[in-house]
Amino acid sequence: MKKLILCLFASLLLATGAQAAGGGVAWDKFPADRVTDVAALQRGAKLFANYCLNCHAAGYLRYNRLQDIGLTDEQIKSNLLFTGGKVGDTMKIALDAKDGKEWFGAAPPDLTLIARSRSAPGQGSGADYVYTYLRTYYRDDTKATGWDNLAFPSVAMPHALWELQGQQRAVYAEEKDPHDASKTVHVFKGFEPITQGTLTPSEYNEAVADLVAFLQWAGEPNQGGRVRLGVWVLIFLAVFTVIAWRLNAAYWKDVK
Repeated sequence: MKKLILCLFASLLLATGAQAAGGGVAWDKFPADRVTDVAALQRGAKLFANYCLNCHAAGYLRYNRLQDIGLTDEQIKSNLLFTGGKVGDTMKIALDAKDGKEWFGAAPPDLTLIARSRSAPGQGSGADYVYTYLRTYYRDDTKATGWDNLAFPSVAMPHALWELQGQQRAVYAEEKDPHDASKTVHVFKGFEPITQGTLTPSEYNEAVADLVAFLQWAGEPNQGGRVRLGVWVLIFLAVFTVIAWRLNAAYWKDVK
């Protein structure tokens, strides 16, 4: 597994919805169609196993559930299961919660439900937040880890995907406060690249979308089946309503 050393720095990917949203940028829209794209989910699972599963568990998901996205037990064991465990095991990590709390102040959170639990009114869904979060890291030498994040200001966790994205700095400008002309405000203007990553910007955005799609799917692997069942239930109820209506009319037609 890559970047195990990040466990020495990682704290919380997310704290609370209010903390994540407070002071951050508006969230970008996650391409939700990825959740039904099996190839995207497989790529996301690979990214999760290689870059997230070192410090963050997905303890409510079993490896063999990845069969639902088209992977065989052999593929799971060879490409995603690095602990020597069984494919029927849950996606846990070796980091002990007590050690995490002692080292970081709080144990790195389980990510099984992270994309389904961080929505905020007026901002978007949890998937929108994580999608924005993973794309708005920037270098900041004033922080202990050397990184900060627009979606989660003063984030404790460093950028685990920096080799893919490369390094960038945030560009700010001083502008007059629209509410008080005598004051100025610090306004974010964009990012400026420092070093190129192994992926182009568009490729990195695609990779993050795949990762977030996997996290969204992991929160409810049966979501697709639930939606399909719901459609059939609604169709049945619609047909039954028509039948009941006509039966009722036939029953009462001779009653005065």
